[in-house]
Order: sequence, then C-alpha cells, then structure tokens
Amino acid sequence: MFSKACEYAIRSAICIAQKRLNNQRVNVKEISASIDAPVAFIAKILQQLCKANIIESVRGHQGGFSIDIEQLKEIKIYDIIVAIDGSGLFTKCGLGLKECSSVNPCPVHNDFREIKAKLENITKSYSLYDLALKTEQGLAWLKI
Repeated sequence: MFSKACEYAIRSAICIAQKRLNNQRVNVKEISASIDAPVAFIAKILQQLCKANIIESVRGHQGGFSIDIEQLKEIKIYDIIVAIDGSGLFTKCGLGLKECSSVNPCPVHNDFREIKAKLENITKSYSLYDLALKTEQGLAWLKI
C-alpha cells in the first residue's frame, strides 16, 4: 500500500518518538538497527522528514534525531505519508486513470473513494505519540 520508503519513514519516526518519550536522541545506525532497514536508505528518508519539519537533526557528539515534544501529539501518520509519498494515495484514481471523477468514474471509483476516505481518516487519527507509547509499553512492535 505504501512505498518501502514510506514504511521505513513511519517506522523511523515512531522509533525517534519513542526515544523522545525518554528524553533521548537517536542516530541513523540505531534507527536502522531497531527497524531492520538499510542505513543509507534510512539516512535519505530522515533527510526528507527533516525537510518536512517532522523530525529535527542535531549535529555533534550529543547529536542525533529527535522530535519536538510538543509536536509528538500533533504529527499524524498522514503527515509522514504525504511527506514521503505525496497525497496521491488519498486523491488519485484507484486504477491510475488521469480522468476519474464522480462525473466520469472508473469501474472502481465509488468503492475506492470510500476506502481512500477511511484510510485517510485512520492515518489522521494516529499521532506519533500514540504509536510511540504503544511500542514503549510493549503493546506494539517495530521489529520482530
């Protein structure tokens, strides 16, 4: 459903948020190891998340990646998806047609419109705080 980059971005952001709950920063290698993903790929994804103001990077000996504590409850999974994959998942035709609307629907238009709306609502309902707390409490996992 999501691109591999988007999946890794969501997992990385949750990892960073979880560390933030403990007032810690985390570096690329730690993130990569904790979500079982290639370091170079994660580094590129983290740059995108920084540019989208979802995470912040601090250089130096005590550096690493973090998220502003006030933003943990504000940043939704939807924001990460849009930052990495764009909004097409929620707006484009389910069959990839250029011209698809209620006036000129594709064969799956109405069903996909409902699915896309539900997916958008779900991704807008989960904050990084919610997901980080679940992993911190052992109710969910990023790597098995």
